[in-house]
Amino acid sequence: MADALRQNRLMRVRLWSALSPLVLGLAALVFVVDQGHKFWMIDVYGIAARAPVAVTSFFDLVMVWNKGVSYGLFTTHTQGWLIGVSLVISGVLWVWACGAERAFTAAALALVIGGALANAFDRAFRGAVADFFHFHYQSLSWYVFNLADVAIVVGVGLLLYESVFMGDGAPRRGKA
Repeated sequence: MADALRQNRLMRVRLWSALSPLVLGLAALVFVVDQGHKFWMIDVYGIAARAPVAVTSFFDLVMVWNKGVSYGLFTTHTQGWLIGVSLVISGVLWVWACGAERAFTAAALALVIGGALANAFDRAFRGAVADFFHFHYQSLSWYVFNLADVAIVVGVGLLLYESVFMGDGAPRRGKA
């Protein structure tokens, strides 16, 4: 019985589904918009020479090269393992998206995939992730981020929203 159940699960792993074009298209859109914005900020606008640019009293455009992960944690000068982790995670999310039954789930996963691949591209071709947006208030300061980071956070937020508010209709009690 357990062998049949395991075999059934393996057979359900798909690498393409009806929602795959949505995932591919939205992930590509996130990637292109993020990379286009980074190109414009670095090569056209020249943010490195102008930074910081005060947009409001609590928001600046800056130029930060992030060689770590979120909040600059685990900073490293060899970006290869971070690129590898991004690619593996994107692959796992792709398989998850191909098995998704809702367009909502697929779209949320696409945002995360597109953002992760855009940041991995930065690591591979620029040596670090380019970040520009800095929110602050008096002595409080939020970390500097980019559009790919926004897509990742929105995608994860949508997945959390779905898990809490858009369940399958079955009672949530006792399910962790």
